Amino acid sequence: MELTTFLEIAPESDFSIHNLPYGVFKPRIGGAPRVGVAIGADALDLSVLHEAGFFNQTVFASHNVFNNSSLNAFIRLGRDAWRETRTIVQKLLSDDVADLRDNAILRDAALIPQSRIEMLLPVEIGDYTDFYSSYHHAHNVGTMLRGAENALMPNWKHLPVAYHGRASSVVVSGTNFSRPRGQIQPSDANEPIFSPTRSLDFELEMGFFIGAENALGEPIPIERADEFMFGMVLVNDWSARDIQAWEYQPLGPFLAKNFCTSISPWVVTFDALEPFKKPLPAQDPKPLAYLARENDWAYDIELEVSLQSATMDAPHVITRSNFQNLYWSMNQQLAHHTVNGCNVRVGDLLASGTISGAEKFSRGSMLELTWRGKEPLQLPNGETRRFLDDGDVVTMRAWGAKDGVRVGFGEVRGKALSAQSLS
Repeated sequence: MELTTFLEIAPESDFSIHNLPYGVFKPRIGGAPRVGVAIGADALDLSVLHEAGFFNQTVFASHNVFNNSSLNAFIRLGRDAWRETRTIVQKLLSDDVADLRDNAILRDAALIPQSRIEMLLPVEIGDYTDFYSSYHHAHNVGTMLRGAENALMPNWKHLPVAYHGRASSVVVSGTNFSRPRGQIQPSDANEPIFSPTRSLDFELEMGFFIGAENALGEPIPIERADEFMFGMVLVNDWSARDIQAWEYQPLGPFLAKNFCTSISPWVVTFDALEPFKKPLPAQDPKPLAYLARENDWAYDIELEVSLQSATMDAPHVITRSNFQNLYWSMNQQLAHHTVNGCNVRVGDLLASGTISGAEKFSRGSMLELTWRGKEPLQLPNGETRRFLDDGDVVTMRAWGAKDGVRVGFGEVRGKALSAQSLS
């Protein structure tokens, strides 16, 4: 069904009436946080619509869950409430419905230009897990470390490899961070040194939020995994490669990853992404039964990363990839995460791991783009990069586009600042 709105929305906007992602914001002039949806260049304040009585017939009529500093209370209401909200909002924004269109006072209260709001972390995140699910990324990194013949570890094609991250350092887009310090082992030294990282990197990822809970000890079967997911965001899992190289054996990343992870502020629902579903590519060897789902899927979501140094006038695109470049699906990730009885909670974040394609221009990290620094990246102003410098701004974007329908994620952006001095 074709949907049209009375609002003027640019064709290239990520936030069409087909999207309506959820987020949390507060006005720059002051005021409490509240829940809204993005529509064009505006944010639609759902707490205002609730007070105006548009959700009276819904499961949450008695309590304004939109007058809140996170999406968690809304998410806990379940899929029926999410879909009912989406239906109501789409109807109110339609060009043939007068309730909002012809009520100037309500329109002015409910529709706020995004330029006048501050976006907040959309979800109160209890736990964060980062996977390693892109074949090309894993193969590239393994080739650098062990050679092409031994690029993948023996378990990689049998299970979705992951590690537990640090939820406390997940930040919303636009949050700058200091270059992390840690132990590194220089190639020309016999002992490690304590230093700011010399190999700061980005990682192009996407993630999904948990929308329903399982009890401790009860695995989530893969056939029902999608019932436990709320929506998706862009993720930049910033990394310190030299710290990682020294610390990761035998237990994996620690200081190299937990200093900052950035996410986009608008959470795109799976209902909005339905037109972009694609069959999951064939897996060889065939996964074990608990990871096998008939007609499992990925999404045709275009991904783009740009870099802007302190001396550049504009960002420069340095890589393009696609969500379809993942080997393991989100359903498989969640089924594996819980098969041992691990319980997940509303608001938990599960990230994909770096999403790299087969070609050089589609690699999802500086580590791969520069091949561990051996092939420096050329920027249009004549600068080169092996890894990120202080003052560099990395911006990631993602969108699906099909048959005139565009559903986007906005952006996740962060700036690397110099390391803080130790007192």
